[in-house]
Amino acid sequence: MEHVGAHKEAQVLSEYIKGLVCRECGTTYPQRLIYACEKCYAPLEVSYDLNKVHVTREEISRRPKTIWRYRELLPLNNYESAIDLGTGLSTLHKATNLGKQLGLNQLYIKDDTVNPTNSFKDRPASVAISKAREFGALAVGCPSTGNLAASVAAHAAKAGLPCYIFIPSNTELTKVLQATVYGAHIIAVNGTYDQANRLAAQVAQQYNWAFANINLRSYYVEGSKTLAFEICEQLDWETPDSLIIPLGSGALFCAIHRGLEQFKKIGLIENKPTRLIGAQAEGCAPIVDSFKAGLDDVIPIETPNTLAKSLAIGDPGDGYYVLKHAKETGGTFESVSDDEILRAIKWIAEKEGIFTEPAGGVTVAVLRKLASQGYFNSDEKVVCAVTGSGFKASDTIQQALQQPGVIEPTLTAFGELREAKNW
Repeated sequence: MEHVGAHKEAQVLSEYIKGLVCRECGTTYPQRLIYACEKCYAPLEVSYDLNKVHVTREEISRRPKTIWRYRELLPLNNYESAIDLGTGLSTLHKATNLGKQLGLNQLYIKDDTVNPTNSFKDRPASVAISKAREFGALAVGCPSTGNLAASVAAHAAKAGLPCYIFIPSNTELTKVLQATVYGAHIIAVNGTYDQANRLAAQVAQQYNWAFANINLRSYYVEGSKTLAFEICEQLDWETPDSLIIPLGSGALFCAIHRGLEQFKKIGLIENKPTRLIGAQAEGCAPIVDSFKAGLDDVIPIETPNTLAKSLAIGDPGDGYYVLKHAKETGGTFESVSDDEILRAIKWIAEKEGIFTEPAGGVTVAVLRKLASQGYFNSDEKVVCAVTGSGFKASDTIQQALQQPGVIEPTLTAFGELREAKNW
């Protein structure tokens, strides 16, 4: 069944979309399956005529509670093409318990574990597969460390398109399980994510298929900026002072920056700065390391080694732009150990009732680390992004847990256990 309200309103959106434009040289292209400039090979992004966008806060508030409430700033020519599983308007929790421990009075957790396939990747996947259908693609797919695999497979199933997923062979089986159940063809590549990505790109070119984060990438990344849109709307149309974002390829970080700037340009929020803070695991921290070394671009690492598999991208495609945007916003970067990540997963679960995968553990651990260093003011609005459910990596998270003790079925045995555990 279609998500309620998903296709009730036919709306032509092509008047808002100019086409694609190169980030570096400014060369323009019509809408098509292309992700890099043919002149300078830099990334392409969707160009909008923001002067024509006159949507109001009130109009948005009356629309379906999905990412498509922001449709004028998403790259479909017609709203009826949208593949909508109900992604978006995920909860923005006031994290009072964590805030008390950290000395932060306005700490919020953006909880994307509640999306249809339990991660933020449903945002870009919804846009990418919608665009693939608009292009008339015969098949879709993606390279993935797990979350995107599930999201693309689910949206492909809804669209009625065959789906091909390329994953590193060390990806958690729980993540692959979702994509398999949705009917996707799973190709496990003996190598890193970067090697799986290269093979997927070759396949997409060879067969002329539409792959979400390859030849659909310019459209795909547009879905992620809805995270920023929602945070502003949920904060009564204000920007946070600081926003902590997990870093893999850097695409989410760049999309959030883009979303904030677009909302400012069309007048939905005031032109106030938000410090963007990037979070990585120490075992794969090329962006953090490059920032701390004072570099303007990222030096890749060959062999990532962290339990945060969804962030284990040694050569982040948007690394240069992440560094650029952080400097523009006065933000910073920090990395944390695997042990800190596991402790943070348990901490946020115990204090706020949110079960996060390791990527969310990274952002929470970085939040904790920066707060202990006095980085934040006590009354500033701080938002920490939790981008996927802990059920995605249950095998990994078990490392931080103790097996329960076994007792006899008697009150005496329970009392002895309670005393021993100091419960």
